[in-house]
Amino acid sequence: MVNRRAFMRNGALALFAAGLGGVPAFVARAANNRKLIMPYKKNKVLVCIFQRGAMDGLMAVSPYADPNLKLLRPTLYMSPAATEGSMFDLDGRFGLHPGLNAFNNFYKEGRLAIVHGVGSPNNTRSHFDAQDYMESGTPFNKGTESGWLNRVVGLMGHAGSPFRAVSLTSALPRSFYGDNETLAINNLQEFALQMKGNPLAMNITSKSFEELYDVTSSEILNKTGKESFDAMKMLNANNIKNYQPSNGAVYPNSALGNALKQIATLIKMDVGLEVAFAESGGWDTHFNQGTANGTLGRNLKDFGDSIAAFWKDLDAYQDDVTVMTMTEFGRTAHQNGTGGTDHGRASCLFVLGNDVQGGKVYNNIKSLAKSDLEDGRDLPVTTDFRTVFSAVADRHLNLHDDRKLFPDWDGTKMNLMKA
Repeated sequence: MVNRRAFMRNGALALFAAGLGGVPAFVARAANNRKLIMPYKKNKVLVCIFQRGAMDGLMAVSPYADPNLKLLRPTLYMSPAATEGSMFDLDGRFGLHPGLNAFNNFYKEGRLAIVHGVGSPNNTRSHFDAQDYMESGTPFNKGTESGWLNRVVGLMGHAGSPFRAVSLTSALPRSFYGDNETLAINNLQEFALQMKGNPLAMNITSKSFEELYDVTSSEILNKTGKESFDAMKMLNANNIKNYQPSNGAVYPNSALGNALKQIATLIKMDVGLEVAFAESGGWDTHFNQGTANGTLGRNLKDFGDSIAAFWKDLDAYQDDVTVMTMTEFGRTAHQNGTGGTDHGRASCLFVLGNDVQGGKVYNNIKSLAKSDLEDGRDLPVTTDFRTVFSAVADRHLNLHDDRKLFPDWDGTKMNLMKA
């Protein structure tokens, strides 16, 4: 039996089959659907980035004009004053953190939308539970087996490449759980093969599919298997190792930067990528959060610079790609006694693309007065994350069945994408 939920494990391509004579069924089907020697046609691609740890949206995109903010955050408050290291004034009400300098032009060009006061209607402050609810897309049902991006794959309604849905992570994210075919690849250059649950195969490793095929007899791999490995060998070409970003794009040497560089490689190789996932950690800023500098500032700079490099690198593929970020919840409106912020409720997210109605901070935030805060301490969730996710999936991927994408949800999509 093939376990399609975890085709990749620990950075190595895992072929979950009964023995050396088998390849995953979904790879075989994809091999029969299209000729694998030629590149796949260009597809619309949705790239999702999860900021794990709960990003402080009140500092990333600060409602600096609200006088309550300075009272709540006397040492964390920032303004868009005309000095070095200050925020970028977006609209006279919100300011963009200087670490996100790379986003400023995207916003001015109208291709970056910011959604503020967004989060889950479930008020849990547990990282694990909040991430689980957001990635499953069912914030009041822990029993949902599939992730919302796996359901995206299932709703596409057409045959796909073995690389249709790829997570550049060491383990399959909750968003990708389910019966539809997904991959998790930690590093495209590391093509070690493992056979899960097969002790005899655990020692069979290879630096590349080419090497594996060379030492595997034709009796073991039939024609379908050879075609399947032909597809995989598309990722083992020299242009993976020698990939040079376009337009002089320079990726940060970070987990997110490296993941986005590899996603750009897959997109530009035309191997049939349609859904990509990456993640960024370190957003749990309980102490010494800092302002322009500090823990949050460094994370925001890496985050912004990585996405900006990715977008610059895409070049002619930009029309086909939309990037959407997410985080499980925000931080408290009031700073704590150690110069940080604790687990809160709403945060903000970013949507970047040429099909985005950008240049705007979408929000229903009233004020930061205590009477308007949830429990007198948190920015309330005034925008359900599903209103954003469904809008992007609808307009960018042409998926209209919100009830199947987000069971038990009867909300309305946000109008932030171009028709």
